[in-house]
Amino acid sequence: MSGWIKLAWRYICFHRTKTMIMVACIFLTIFLPIAIGILLSEFQSKIVARSESTPLVIGARGSGMDLTLQSLYFKNRTTDTIPFQESLKAAESGRVTAIPIHSRYTAREFPVVGTDLKYFEFRKLKVADGNMLTILGDCVLGSTVAERLGLSVGEQLLTDPENSINFAGDTPLNMNVRGILAANNSPDDGAIFVDLKTAWVIQGLGHGHQNLEDETDTNIAIRRDDKIEARATVRPFLEINEKNIDSFHFHGSEEDFPISAVIAVPHDEKSETMFMGQYVGAGNRQIDDTGVQLVNPATVIQDLMSLVFRVKQFFDVNALLVSLSTILLLVLVVLLSSRLRAEEMATMFKLGCSRSTIFLLQVGELLFVFLLAGVLIAGAVALVKVFAGDLVLSMLVG
Repeated sequence: MSGWIKLAWRYICFHRTKTMIMVACIFLTIFLPIAIGILLSEFQSKIVARSESTPLVIGARGSGMDLTLQSLYFKNRTTDTIPFQESLKAAESGRVTAIPIHSRYTAREFPVVGTDLKYFEFRKLKVADGNMLTILGDCVLGSTVAERLGLSVGEQLLTDPENSINFAGDTPLNMNVRGILAANNSPDDGAIFVDLKTAWVIQGLGHGHQNLEDETDTNIAIRRDDKIEARATVRPFLEINEKNIDSFHFHGSEEDFPISAVIAVPHDEKSETMFMGQYVGAGNRQIDDTGVQLVNPATVIQDLMSLVFRVKQFFDVNALLVSLSTILLLVLVVLLSSRLRAEEMATMFKLGCSRSTIFLLQVGELLFVFLLAGVLIAGAVALVKVFAGDLVLSMLVG
């Protein structure tokens, strides 16, 4: 090892605090913009892929962004709904496959999504353990949900009350875990799927209770003029099993029951054009006479990403300014250090070191600092690339 290299290494090792501060400044200045770029690119690829795989979405009139996030990522669970009749009407058109989505409730803070079996076929979701939905009250867990909650097939999962303060609100349902889905690297991994009717039971539109015909306790039921009136003490069942499933029933017409959205999958391009023609164009949305809107998720997400990239331009300018300030800081440190070390350099010159050797010594110190920062940056960037997909997915899953 050359003498000036050895001296440079000894110097930065002796002045560890100064070296670590300079390395940290260089590391943060270079690493953060690179990491943000990697994560943004991964986020774009995942969110765009999800939107492009979902042709059309029908929902309540309002924000197309809210509707897209609710139907694709089960986020932003608003109270705006449409009647189930809209799904039936879309299916009856013969041009699309209509997949209803009910995503109003949660269980242990994970979204409970009511749908039908067509959704699993559409998203290519497979059961890794157990079975698919079979009876009322069953649920199928996404892989992330099963892993985080530590649940397995055969156990039960209680839904969250819609309002923890209002105990007179919707009654939570203790669902039976029928199956666990294989990992799909999508927001479906972080969802709990139930049958649409089960979602309506959670909402309180359907319920089951003890048979009042056989009840003799006047605190529970009373007979008047050959009619049975239930007392307030009759409570609905909190879970559905083989013994009480026959007692569950719904009040009202299912066509009028609420759903969050409908995923419409056209049979072909012509069918898509004709189906969209049933709605009146309004920007990237189509709204019919009843106020129900039809959105193209790919267009909505494209608008979102355009906004994100415009915001990123400000971060890029900020990163450039921070980099410039870091360079100026390093120059200042080097200049001040040179002044403080003037006597040291003069002594080295008197001992026989040439001016070129002294110059190389100072350059070597900076090279070692940049080398250490470069090694840290390379390692950190490699880790970000490895875990970027999981990190972005966890952000989308929630």
